[in-house]
Amino acid sequence: MVQPIRSPEDLNVLREKAKEELELRGSEKDIVITVHMGTCGIAAGAREVLKAIIGELSSYGLRNVTVKQSGCAGLCDREPMITIKQKTSGSEYKYGKLDAEKVREIIQKHIISGSPVMDYLISK
Repeated sequence: MVQPIRSPEDLNVLREKAKEELELRGSEKDIVITVHMGTCGIAAGAREVLKAIIGELSSYGLRNVTVKQSGCAGLCDREPMITIKQKTSGSEYKYGKLDAEKVREIIQKHIISGSPVMDYLISK
């Protein structure tokens, strides 16, 4: 639910939050997370996965990650899916059958600690 804006301070808070989200979606940084948002992904919960990713990255203050969206990856039975690409190494990881809780674990273990979460990987 969107909170009503009652003061200039409320508007400033909303503006800062929007700026953070736009920064996460800006030019590519060290790590790129792509959320597959084809109709199959959306039906399986990709919007919730996207919201969880943005929320986690914001809560940890991670600025080296870009979040993007794409269409269907052709693995409809594995949706919702994300792909994590590390630009420096060129490594690419596909995770599937995700939900918000799994996303939190992936952000903490893979993005922050550098250890892919093998239980959710589709491919490396």
